Amino acid sequence: MRSAYDVIIKPVISERSMDQAAEKKYTFRVAVDANKTEIRNAVEEIFDVEVAKVNIMNVNGKKKRMGRNVGTTSAYKKAIVTLTEGSKEIEFFSSL
Repeated sequence: MRSAYDVIIKPVISERSMDQAAEKKYTFRVAVDANKTEIRNAVEEIFDVEVAKVNIMNVNGKKKRMGRNVGTTSAYKKAIVTLTEGSKEIEFFSSL
């Protein structure tokens, strides 16, 4: 069985994710082969909160150029985790 820290890679810090944090929706970059149940258990274990809903999406890599060389950024999976009403906020997002 995987560790919770292997499932949750890092939080996504963007203007949109910070606006959603006010609504108790937090965005994380997660392992590509993680499913909703693993993500729910990992967030509950790491941050000691109750998760109401998990939405996941696969993000395709973008094409990038360096001169005449063309490559792509790596694809990844991200999850938007919604907490229950009675649950506390995640301190990491509130301190930014």
